Amino acid sequence: MAVTANAIVGTVGGGHLEHEAIRLARAALAGSTSAEATLSAPVSFEHRYALGPSLGQCCGGVVVLGFEGITASDLPRLQAQTKAHAQAVALFGGGHVGKALIEVLGRLPMSVLWVDSRDEIFPDQVPANVRCEHSDPVQQAVWDLPAGCHVLMMSFSHAEDLDILAACLQRARQQQDLPYIGLIGSETKWATFRHRLEAKGFGPTDFDRVTCPIGVPGIAGKQPEVIAVAVAAQLLQA
Repeated sequence: MAVTANAIVGTVGGGHLEHEAIRLARAALAGSTSAEATLSAPVSFEHRYALGPSLGQCCGGVVVLGFEGITASDLPRLQAQTKAHAQAVALFGGGHVGKALIEVLGRLPMSVLWVDSRDEIFPDQVPANVRCEHSDPVQQAVWDLPAGCHVLMMSFSHAEDLDILAACLQRARQQQDLPYIGLIGSETKWATFRHRLEAKGFGPTDFDRVTCPIGVPGIAGKQPEVIAVAVAAQLLQA
């Protein structure tokens, strides 16, 4: 969590612990406002919190929080750390569900590549953790994805979805580095896709890599926002 004199980014869990952490961080900042002190960051330190006795929280136990003063020169390092801990996700498709999903993923610890064959489909503003890419043919982008990327397919065209999926399965055969391959659609769509993929030389081992339909089970709503929440939850499970 980053704390400034008038803003907070992130969280250490909320509750009384976070309230005290913010208070202590701002006290440290207030002690570093002299002209001489602003040339360097405030001193770094740790603070031990006994959750039961000192904070009145029922969970008990002890938490030690580290406080690190930062300046503008630390931003590249902190941004690199944040990116290193973000799960890579590739979202193919800029339709209604894709746009709703981007709103959800934009608030999660994920680094999202948003791909579509239509360059004009992307909005002017996207979350900071989202990068837009126009790719034509759209499936070509599969080969440039980082290892460990989670892939979602929900393009405007079933033909495009099939091409993207075939590229994902081919890469998964060769590199074994796409742990989640998700395809939006019904069980009927997936049955049709399996037949078409069989004609391309794929088989049951390949099909076992695919999640279709996508989204955590038990959520029946078909509104884009509902699907987006269900899919984001499944990504977090994965």
